[in-house]
Amino acid sequence: MRLLRYSLRRAGQAAVVLLLVVVLQFLLLHLAPGDVADVIAGEAQASDPAFIEQLRRELGLDQPVALQLWLHLQRVVTLDWGHAHSMDAPVWQLIAERLPGTALLMVSALTLAIVLGVLLGMLAAVQARRWLDGVISVLALLFYATPGFLVGIGLILLFSVQLQWLPMSGMSSLYDDSSWWLRGLDMARHLVLPMLSLALFYVAIYTRLMRAAMLEVLPMDYVRTARSKGLSRWRVVWHHAARNALLPILTMAGLQVSSLLGGSVIVETIFGWPGIGRLAFEAVFKRDVPLVMGILLLSSVLVLITSLLVDLIYTRLDPRIRLG
Repeated sequence: MRLLRYSLRRAGQAAVVLLLVVVLQFLLLHLAPGDVADVIAGEAQASDPAFIEQLRRELGLDQPVALQLWLHLQRVVTLDWGHAHSMDAPVWQLIAERLPGTALLMVSALTLAIVLGVLLGMLAAVQARRWLDGVISVLALLFYATPGFLVGIGLILLFSVQLQWLPMSGMSSLYDDSSWWLRGLDMARHLVLPMLSLALFYVAIYTRLMRAAMLEVLPMDYVRTARSKGLSRWRVVWHHAARNALLPILTMAGLQVSSLLGGSVIVETIFGWPGIGRLAFEAVFKRDVPLVMGILLLSSVLVLITSLLVDLIYTRLDPRIRLG
């Protein structure tokens, strides 16, 4: 019952935040010079002012801004996010087609970053001020300081051009009539390079964060008590120390969902990965306002849902935390 009340309260707060996000993005995009009618007229190579004015009337752009905002809010609630003029398709349809690709890339990259970051951070903390700690710290600093697009280009040059082990771009190179396991294997091969390019920066962050958290937790009384009971070293580290040290990792992972979406724009563009990030790049380049607003709205929803999930997972990792 407490979980239900907490979830309902958070859902209400998320609805208010989402409303503010929709209003702000609408106003910011409409403050930019030009509008959709100018873009459509430019693509049609029509400079007749009468034609442009007719387009504005058909698209409702001649209405007051307050009325346009009210109509936009009604469309958002009914999931009618408009029509993408650059691709001649409904916005919701385009987003639904690209969402699985971005979800696969983000989940795999975040999972890899958390697993590697936690393991490397634990090793560095247990071997603090030894050679292994130094090697892990240098690698983490290197991954942190290297831009993601440079990592992606380097991976392409090494594994695709020189060694020819992995494909350079795309999500699949097989036809739909291939068997499901061949398509899955082919998709996994295409996923490796963009996943690494997106994950390595976050591996560095989680490694440093886990190392610092473990060094803070290991000297505590309950860890020394576990050691005095005769438990093995790694059991004490994993079952007693790491559980509390994971809390900062969870917080950081929840906060970085939005930055993962931003990073996917660059990675998906470099590797030709058909996802939301590449779609956003194309929409901004073509000034497709309805499509840009739909992508921003979806990103806001994902961030709010992730924030709620992080709070719920906190209560499972730390029994001292209760839902208020």
